[in-house]
Amino acid sequence: MARGLGTKGGYVTEYLNDVDFSALAEVNDRAKLAKDLRIARQEFYADHPPAKAQVMLTRASDIVAEPIVWLWPGWLPAGKLSILAGSPGTGKTTLALSMASIVTTGGAWPDGAVFREPGNVLMWSSEDDPADTLVPRLMAAGADRDRFYFVDQVTDTDGELLPFDPALHIDLLAARLEAIGGVRLLIIDPLVSAISGDAHRVNDVRRNLQSIVDLAARHRCAVLGISHFAKGTKGSSPAERVVGSGAFVALARMVMVAGKDETAERRILARAKSNIAPDDGGMAYAIEMVSMDDLEASKVIWGGVIEGSAREILGDVEQDDDEKSGQEEAEGFLASLLASGPVRTREIKSDADGAGYNWKMMQRAGSRLKVEKRKLGMKEGWEWALPKETAPEVDTKNPELYTVSPSASNVPFRNHAGFQGGVFSNSPEGDIGKGVDSSEKSGGGGEV
Repeated sequence: MARGLGTKGGYVTEYLNDVDFSALAEVNDRAKLAKDLRIARQEFYADHPPAKAQVMLTRASDIVAEPIVWLWPGWLPAGKLSILAGSPGTGKTTLALSMASIVTTGGAWPDGAVFREPGNVLMWSSEDDPADTLVPRLMAAGADRDRFYFVDQVTDTDGELLPFDPALHIDLLAARLEAIGGVRLLIIDPLVSAISGDAHRVNDVRRNLQSIVDLAARHRCAVLGISHFAKGTKGSSPAERVVGSGAFVALARMVMVAGKDETAERRILARAKSNIAPDDGGMAYAIEMVSMDDLEASKVIWGGVIEGSAREILGDVEQDDDEKSGQEEAEGFLASLLASGPVRTREIKSDADGAGYNWKMMQRAGSRLKVEKRKLGMKEGWEWALPKETAPEVDTKNPELYTVSPSASNVPFRNHAGFQGGVFSNSPEGDIGKGVDSSEKSGGGGEV
């Protein structure tokens, strides 16, 4: 009743002592009771004015600076929300389970970084069955299943079983984390299931995700939410393609995207957004089906490191045949244009327009050719030049060089001559370096 009258500040007990409840007990008029309580409250605050509300301040020198703790350095931060998004069929859940297997066992990440503190992983999935899909994938990935837990059901105060709802039961879940000795990684598949309201409304998303963000920070565990790309967003900024409100991406500290070339079966994982690490670069991977007795499951075969922005890397694998042909022609045009020496960008734009190539194609061609971009002066603009001659090396910008065409071989990545010890060799002597045009090699720099 006191809350209904809007009392606050710890004064309710004191001013209710001024009310004659013995007399009020004989009165059935609720309006009279409310009036007497209101009068008692007014009289109390007249003699005891409440303290003023204040904003709490913390001096920067009183805060102990802490480094970011990483499970996978540069990719998967502890105590933060990360998102893994992509189109259907890119193997997002299989990717997440591959990461989880490393967390449960320790060992090397795909880029060679070593994880030395294995721990528990918790997963909630509304899309895949643990028995026939998720556990076989964990087995194929070599996970320590004693350290992997699935969120199942919830019991209410009456002992009744209820389905787990991440939008409602995050607090109950947090209470279980300590009971199993802590958790290093929590996977939510799909992340949109954690939203009880409208996933396209900023306020609904922020309100529901904040409890997950708080859980991650409080328990120092990484949270990996799996999401999809919105339809019709091909070619857009990869982070903006994540389905739902922009609040998903805004609250996440790391956003990873997965892409797939439908014809060549090339797959890439790239960093699309990061507030705490580089937001470019990627990894090549393949999905392989493996048999274990009477079970079959998908497994990730990691490839090598890919250079470039997420938009460039994703654009490479999502181009259709006509786009690829046009891009290859644009690269040849730019290489020919720069063959005689540096050219100012305004001339490149003019010549490209005349030849039917837009500036985006020229920028991508420049990136693929690793042209050097030089600022000439405050008012003189920029010029582009082909890089100086260097020894041939693997083109880490092109994920196609990290795959084996299905038409050429059915052997997975690990049996390829350029693939050794879980990563691709950068030596041009292996098969993986054959056929690489030296005009596409060596470094660039600067910006237009």
